[in-house]
Amino acid sequence: MILLSLALQAAALPPAESCAALAATDPVAAERRASVDRSVGGRACLGIALAGQDRFAQAAPAFEEAARGSELARDGAAARYWALAGNAWLAGQEPAKARAALDAALAAGTLTGLARGEAALDRARALVALDELKLARGDLDLALKDAADDPLAWLLSATLARRTGDLARAKIDIGQALRRSADDAQVQLEAGNIAAASGDEAGAKAAWTEAARLAPDRPAGQSATRALSQFAADEQK
Repeated sequence: MILLSLALQAAALPPAESCAALAATDPVAAERRASVDRSVGGRACLGIALAGQDRFAQAAPAFEEAARGSELARDGAAARYWALAGNAWLAGQEPAKARAALDAALAAGTLTGLARGEAALDRARALVALDELKLARGDLDLALKDAADDPLAWLLSATLARRTGDLARAKIDIGQALRRSADDAQVQLEAGNIAAASGDEAGAKAAWTEAARLAPDRPAGQSATRALSQFAADEQK
């Protein structure tokens, strides 16, 4: 799941840059304009344009170039560029590279509030992908503090709690995710998983049925449909 919101993209660029706005409507044109601009803003613009075309493996190095240029310029924006690079590496299925970029983003100490929370959330996602679950818990707890309105933070926290056997916490956190995003099939799928792990057959059926209804042609909905099939098999016995 890519988290590069236009607001974050725009915040990462100097005020004079209009690349984020152009990339939102014509990322190919934004790429052409940025490809010849070696400035920090130009590299960031290129990253946004490439991400807008789902070319995340190319966007991430562009953001890293912007981050290094920002460090040399001492303009205080490097952490935001590292965070964007980490997010792009995640979207490109490169968790180890994402972790390195997000380590740099968070080590800078200049991210605060929501920006810090989202970077911590992204690093937690990378750590889970790398099977570093204990480290991921620390980042998720920070994300829940700084990005508490993000349902993804609660969803991932609930999933991690279930995976590590803490069903009491999993139930609490998935409840928070449902409060914020009950119409998300991934949230309903995990609610069903947690209910099933807790021995709540009725709750599992209800959540998985809703996930399948919300996204019948997407992975979360299809996983829910497969999970529901076990009940149909039991009923036929």
